[in-house]
Amino acid sequence: METYQENLNVFLDLSVVLTDFSSYELQGTGQLEAYYSTIIDVIGESNMVEVLDAFTLAKTNANGNETELEKQIRIQLLSNDKLGPITRNIIKMWFIGNWYQLPNIWRETYGAYEKDETFVVSAIAYTEGLLWPTIGSHPPGAKAPGYATWIDAPQISKV
Repeated sequence: METYQENLNVFLDLSVVLTDFSSYELQGTGQLEAYYSTIIDVIGESNMVEVLDAFTLAKTNANGNETELEKQIRIQLLSNDKLGPITRNIIKMWFIGNWYQLPNIWRETYGAYEKDETFVVSAIAYTEGLLWPTIGSHPPGAKAPGYATWIDAPQISKV
């Protein structure tokens, strides 16, 4: 059985693949443990371990090939009736800072969990969301770019 830290590291690796942000950037948000703990708190450790095991299998099947890893993520996680909604919630948490209640069909099939409702994960989850660097902006009311930065025209980064 893996330890908490080992599972947290696999969760970080999974998050890197799902978000396309580096582990350094993800850890820099300060939300890694908050998001991992949220998932366990909402849907239980066994479901989270199932996601991590599917990711580990996807990595093994990909054998270091990035294109194959993307395909395996779709097969093992995103297309999976049970793991897909959880995986999509992981993506949403990183970008928006919210846990979204799992779909009704998921809850009817795999069980309803008392804490499975839509909520903001932490006080800083919204401001640390990956949405803001992705769109080259800052969250309204937080992380303002600085005095008189409005003078310069916005810079649109090339994706």
